[in-house]
Amino acid sequence: MGTATAGKDGAATAWRNWAGNVTAAPVRVVAPASVEELREAVRRAASEGLRVKAVGTGHSFTAAAATDGVLVRPQALAGITAVDRAAGTVTVAAGTVLKDLNRALAAQGLSLTNMGDIMEQTVSGATSTGTHGTGRDSASIAAQIRALELVTADGRLLTCSDKENPEVFAAARVGIGALGIVTSLTLAVEPLFFLTAREEPMGFDRVTAEFDQHVAENEHFEFYWFPHTGNCNTKRNNRSQGPAAPPGPVSAWVEDELLSNGLFQAVNSLGRAVPATIPAIARVASRALSARTYTDIPYKVFTSPRRVRFVEMEYALPRENAVAALRELRALVDRSDLRISFPVEVRTAPADDITLSTASGRDTAYVAVHMYRGTPYRAYFTAAERIFTAHGGRPHWGKVHTRDAEYLARAYPRFGEFTALRDRLDPDRVFGNDYLRRVLGA
Repeated sequence: MGTATAGKDGAATAWRNWAGNVTAAPVRVVAPASVEELREAVRRAASEGLRVKAVGTGHSFTAAAATDGVLVRPQALAGITAVDRAAGTVTVAAGTVLKDLNRALAAQGLSLTNMGDIMEQTVSGATSTGTHGTGRDSASIAAQIRALELVTADGRLLTCSDKENPEVFAAARVGIGALGIVTSLTLAVEPLFFLTAREEPMGFDRVTAEFDQHVAENEHFEFYWFPHTGNCNTKRNNRSQGPAAPPGPVSAWVEDELLSNGLFQAVNSLGRAVPATIPAIARVASRALSARTYTDIPYKVFTSPRRVRFVEMEYALPRENAVAALRELRALVDRSDLRISFPVEVRTAPADDITLSTASGRDTAYVAVHMYRGTPYRAYFTAAERIFTAHGGRPHWGKVHTRDAEYLARAYPRFGEFTALRDRLDPDRVFGNDYLRRVLGA
């Protein structure tokens, strides 16, 4: 989780993100108990010439939320505030953690259509950075937003939808914190349903050769490739009539706790201490996972615990380029001295209409590379990034990358539309920071 230590009167001494690779020293931390308190905090900071950033649980690997000014913790702005069953929407305060939202929705017989693979983030943090899962037809969490409220640099509260302030709505769903502070989100939901998950080991050559077929045949398809091996693990999630048939307690513990967290932590620690052991460990680990099938409500299938801390880079590629990029990445690892203990994750999303969504205007495949926290990652990430950018990749806004505004203006046809809106809403850069200066320009 992101952590901040505060002194007297909210004066902060340090903030650190979940992965520990980003730190900041804000002048003060505020935790508004109401939207009006938040508006006043923004107005006060602007009058003092201080910059303002809101931070959720710190799950971004970039400095998108870092500030030397006022750090806003929105966790007190939490909970479902309205349910409209006829419209199929719920309105939720921005500081609500996705785990709490999903449990509350399930208690009311409702569900999001799609989700990412963790649910520790706040709903506003997840959407603002473009958090996504995998889906043939269903897109990111931000694509499920039907309306939002935003505190702007002058302390106004804007209500945005496709009918009200539509140009702001188009951009602010994935706003990277550049347009204001989101206070409330109205999300599309549907009656609770069941997903059947089928997890199955599969060879790298087969899964890449059949990639388009797997995407077409499954509502949600993803796979993990284990570097230094030809082994992958695939996961296919499809709707079913139920009933719920979750993994048995022993199977769940072995797969989700022992292998994915406990043993994985141990082997990563060994790999960090003795990198030469990693290829052998990868060969064993990639064969340890077995096929299994289970059925449950969506958030219990989409998400899984992630207790082993890591640093991550992820690029959104035109879907037709994904397999070529993956094959290049495998060749790179095989011919290099790199030692990679984390699997490479591959997911998909349909095109959406959000200005700076990584899937904006094109069907997308995501390729994510990870390194265990505390392990040198720059050589691997730099080499991977070179491959991803050669294939027209767009970096995830909340994950490690080195791209700047010049590159991103070419990668996003509507980039200028976003920056012009930012100039209008925040001309003095009250919500600016070094990261936004790099990715959006001055």
